Amino acid sequence: MDRFDDMPEQALAWHRAGRGAVLATVIETWGSAPRRTGSMLAISGDGALAGSVSGGCVEGAVVGEAIEALADGGTRLLSYGVSDDDAFAVGLACGGTIRILVQPIGPESGLSETLLADLCAARAARRPVALVSDLEGEARHLAGPQDFPERFRADRSGLEADGRHVVVIHNPPLRLMLVGAVHIAQALVPMARIAGYDSTIIDPRPAFAAEHRFPGEVIRDDWPDLVLAELGMDARSALVLLTHDPKIDDSALSLALTSDCFYIGALGSTRTHAKRVARLQAAGHDAAAIARIHAPIGLNIGAADPAEIAVAILAQMTQVLRQA
Repeated sequence: MDRFDDMPEQALAWHRAGRGAVLATVIETWGSAPRRTGSMLAISGDGALAGSVSGGCVEGAVVGEAIEALADGGTRLLSYGVSDDDAFAVGLACGGTIRILVQPIGPESGLSETLLADLCAARAARRPVALVSDLEGEARHLAGPQDFPERFRADRSGLEADGRHVVVIHNPPLRLMLVGAVHIAQALVPMARIAGYDSTIIDPRPAFAAEHRFPGEVIRDDWPDLVLAELGMDARSALVLLTHDPKIDDSALSLALTSDCFYIGALGSTRTHAKRVARLQAAGHDAAAIARIHAPIGLNIGAADPAEIAVAILAQMTQVLRQA
């Protein structure tokens, strides 16, 4: 899929096109800040933007600093702190502080084209990678999950305890395995793409698993257990089942309950889910495993139509991912 968070790729493209480019990255926050650590803003030499580091006028200040950094080739460390009264004027939701690392692409004291290209190549290959920068020197390098296992597991960028090294995590996109190419799925897939998910739509019914219903998406016209066994489900995978047909859903659920996927959600009423639980118990799954299933699926926000149900599902996936 086309990544929604394509700031490194955009910066590399601008640099190679001769327009100049800078990457600005949130490395630390205190109080309330609308963007988490690791959030990035790419700025071209002629003022084009991709991404964000805040919610308002901080971007304007950062762009000005970035253009100056591109001119002198130096990395900059910016800090913006405001009171509650002044917060809205600079784009913070309320009083807080953010620190932003500004790195021009190319200069020796910035981020080299080669290192940025290697970072983009790892992202394209779905390899988890971290960009490590030394705030007190010019050293920058790429690292892997073996170097920062807790940061990769929590998807958490930020300053190391030494206060000197910044680790920016680039995990592969999250994956959504969606069983049931129904109307809700048509609303959920584009929402999930914007939220950073690669989606695979699985349905053994050709009338549903049709390209014209999901243009440009990955569709598998096959039984879910076969597809899921082939693709695997890891800790960055979510499984959403929308058919509430035991012939289609149950075998997929059995696989999911023995996997590391972070979210399992199944469509159906409370009564439908009670019958599902009984079948899974009969198949040998214990209560703790079955309790991983979110059913009826989605946050209880009173959703009525397919688009609203899709919002409720994506919201619950986000809640489980970030607050589990």
